[in-house]
Amino acid sequence: MSENPKRYTITAALPYTNGPIHIGHLAGVYVPADIYARYLRLQGKDVAFVCGSDEHGVAISMKAKKEGITPQQVIDKYDGIIRKSFEEFGIAFDNYSRTSAKIHHDTASEFFRKLYDDGKFIEETTEQLYDEKADQFLADRFVIGTCPKCGNEEAYGDQCEKCGTSLNATDLINPKSTITGTKPVLKSTKHWFLPLNEYDNFLREWILEGHKNDWKPNVYGQVKSWVDGGLEPRAVTRDLDWGIDVPVEGAEGKKLYVWFDAPIGYISSTKEWAAREGKDWEPYWKDQDTKLVHFIGKDNIVFHCIIFPVMLKAEGSYILPDNVPANEFLNLEGNKLSTSKNWAVWLHEYLEDFPGKQDALRYTLTANAPETKDNDFTWKDFQARNNNELAAIFGNFINRVVVLTHKYYNGIVPAPNELTEVDEQTLTELKAYPAVITSSIERYRFREALGEMMNVARLGNKYLADEEPWKMIKENPERVKTQMYVALQIASALAILAEPFLPFTSNKLKNILNIQSNAWNLDFSQWNLVKPGHEIGKSEILFAQIEDADIQKQLDKLEASKKANQIANAKAEPQKETATFDDFSKMDLRVGTILEAEKMPKANKLLVLKVDTGIDIRTIVSGIAEHFTPEEIIGKQVTVLVNLAPRALRGVESEGMILMTNNAEGKLVFVNPDADGVMNGATIN
Repeated sequence: MSENPKRYTITAALPYTNGPIHIGHLAGVYVPADIYARYLRLQGKDVAFVCGSDEHGVAISMKAKKEGITPQQVIDKYDGIIRKSFEEFGIAFDNYSRTSAKIHHDTASEFFRKLYDDGKFIEETTEQLYDEKADQFLADRFVIGTCPKCGNEEAYGDQCEKCGTSLNATDLINPKSTITGTKPVLKSTKHWFLPLNEYDNFLREWILEGHKNDWKPNVYGQVKSWVDGGLEPRAVTRDLDWGIDVPVEGAEGKKLYVWFDAPIGYISSTKEWAAREGKDWEPYWKDQDTKLVHFIGKDNIVFHCIIFPVMLKAEGSYILPDNVPANEFLNLEGNKLSTSKNWAVWLHEYLEDFPGKQDALRYTLTANAPETKDNDFTWKDFQARNNNELAAIFGNFINRVVVLTHKYYNGIVPAPNELTEVDEQTLTELKAYPAVITSSIERYRFREALGEMMNVARLGNKYLADEEPWKMIKENPERVKTQMYVALQIASALAILAEPFLPFTSNKLKNILNIQSNAWNLDFSQWNLVKPGHEIGKSEILFAQIEDADIQKQLDKLEASKKANQIANAKAEPQKETATFDDFSKMDLRVGTILEAEKMPKANKLLVLKVDTGIDIRTIVSGIAEHFTPEEIIGKQVTVLVNLAPRALRGVESEGMILMTNNAEGKLVFVNPDADGVMNGATIN
């Protein structure tokens, strides 16, 4: 590919429409892709930034079964939520399509048919897992079992999410159907396979040699281990009732495997965009002067760096990706993000809870981007970055510049007088930033690029703090004209340089400064943005403070998810050995009331209780001090085993036992009658 490509095709992983978008997706894929696309557009490049909903495959069928609706209803629901979230969050796709669209079905079918006609597939009858009760073959995600590599008992039929190993459903130990819970049987079925092993030399030459120095180590390393581990043929069709029909005779009831159809979604989305814009789609996928870049998360590396390139190579007319800058995973408050456990920050909910604060989240996710290793999002860090960085550095600088320009010159940019050495030095430093930020973005180092953009705001703050125009105005008002002129140049540069990272802020700032320019290659020597005599608008707050109460609300929401999961996943203790009726009838269980309670001296866990059992008032020592204070249990009605043999505990004789259980969080709970009017001494039998 040429050094200076004629056009760019940028793809962002197609989100799966079995749920909404969360911050892990944003940090891993959509925010970096958007920064890159916006940056290229600012340079006047020809860009096709495409994406779309991935609407086929097992997870959709599973969701539909779980919610008692059709797969079509599932995809329509989540496509709507995802589309709206992306739009409101400012992800500037040129086209956002759907794999359920006719153009995609046609494109994927044609692609398969071309490879089929060219003899690129192997046809094989294999043994697949079959659920006799449900009367269907089990696709990967409908099977769960023990991972043969790490022993995780909840590995899926395509991948163990604990150790990351890619699996076949038949590799699982003790497999079981997630539909009926029964053990599946093996049954013969015919499928078509892409022989990845035949492309071993191509992959070694193209990636392991050709991209040794420019691909991210995490991506290169994963590809190398796959290739070195030996590639095997991979099925491109599936026995499923939801997806794109396999377009050959003898394939009735079979669908294209979702991993085969989904990446073709990039091509069909480009076609859809080109048709709408009156363009030819082919150069964006078939011209050597096009740079193709895939933005994905690490769980998609094998598909975008091995399988899809092999598909493109086998087809013969397509270009290969120039780079696949995959990110690692983002964790949330120290735990792995989990959609099934609702341990996530959902984008559509964030936009409701923090209206107008898209850039605060974009900034935090970029500053914390998991570019080379997993990273963590915490709400406290989000608050600190908004308040201590965006508001205190960026917002503060702009506010001071705009307020002082209005105060001293009625909002008119002053003509500078002779520049001092400090002015010259500051402007020279400013002029270097576009090239510095460009270098970071071109190497897909978006965290680094964001840091450099913020350094422009720091430069402005330092200049004002050192120069102190508010003091100088009394001694030398002519000098202040130059100071404010220089500060305004920094502010106008920020309006452009912030655009890829903080598009909403950039727009606000352009409005405040009353500038239209949208060009990255600023010729600073021209001062073409805010010239002397140019009138700027009034100041407005760019970043409002985020209060502790807002953050606490989010932490409470996560805590509620954690509790709900604990309750949902709580497992009962296994049954003890069988007791006879006689064993049970020996126990004398009575209702009693706690009259007094005090802590046992020098014992953290023990409370000494006086209990009215209805037959007497007795002392019982109970190990509940870590769960209850003495005050909160006085007067509580409880269940007491009264005929337990007395036992001395730390010199106090205990005559009986209080019945307790644990709730899902492990807190002790009294087992007691819930009806009113039960008297002390009433027997339980």
